[in-house]
Amino acid sequence: MSGFAALRAEGLGKRYRRRWALSECSLEVPAGRVVGLVGPNGAGKTTLLNLAAGLLTPTTGTIEVLGGRPASGVEQLAKVGFVAQDTPTYAGLSVADHLRLGAGLNPRWDSALATARITQLGLDPKQKAGRLSGGQRAQLALTLGVAKRPELLLLDEPVASLDPLARREFLQDLMTSVVEQELGVVLSSHLVSDVERACDYLIVLVGSRVRVSGDIDHLLATHHRLTGPRRDPARLPGDQELISQSHTDRQSTLIVRTAQPILDPAWTVSQLTLEDLVLAYLSGDRESVPPRPALEVQR
Repeated sequence: MSGFAALRAEGLGKRYRRRWALSECSLEVPAGRVVGLVGPNGAGKTTLLNLAAGLLTPTTGTIEVLGGRPASGVEQLAKVGFVAQDTPTYAGLSVADHLRLGAGLNPRWDSALATARITQLGLDPKQKAGRLSGGQRAQLALTLGVAKRPELLLLDEPVASLDPLARREFLQDLMTSVVEQELGVVLSSHLVSDVERACDYLIVLVGSRVRVSGDIDHLLATHHRLTGPRRDPARLPGDQELISQSHTDRQSTLIVRTAQPILDPAWTVSQLTLEDLVLAYLSGDRESVPPRPALEVQR
């Protein structure tokens, strides 16, 4: 695995005419991690991955992948695998045709790995891709992605249209590839359960901007739910960053981020699930809670 960061962006933005699909995006993702990229539809996840794959060029800012500019040459292209939305395959080509195409286009192609995966999955090499089920097409696309032997695999919601069983099988196969190939992954999804099952690093993208990023275990350890008598959040201690808030006439419920113990006895403190944490940032954005700096690097 390269010693460079898997993905580094500074002030990255992409504009389509008057609409910014991504703006002021700054982040650094360590190499060798399985990263969950989470956010609502339209948040900019697909745009970020297309920029990382070199399919788009930035309007503003810079992006580096494994120390190089995306799609800047044959060597750089070989380092990165990409499975776009809807796990694209060619309906008129057979499974075997896809493997031959992969071998012809990728200098690091591992024919033995590709053949072994197809056999394990029970796919008929003569079967046209257009006649495969959604889960089988997703697995074929994943096979093409891992058999090129990339250092980083970008997956743009590859399982969103699959049924729960096919989704679980896809993620299990992905994790096997991560372990066997020491593969770094950025997995875009709006399903927190998929991220929880597969990922160890989280990026939450809302409204085209990074709201938080970091090691999942660290994020869960430093975010807390506070429940107690109604209180003005402005009275929180300076080391407690407000993420989201809700209030009744008598009670306040706050999600805060802090590395310090919460000593106020008026609060009942509880831990968050990963889904709680993600939803706090989504709801906090709607509540116009001032965002934390976009760059959040765990070393």
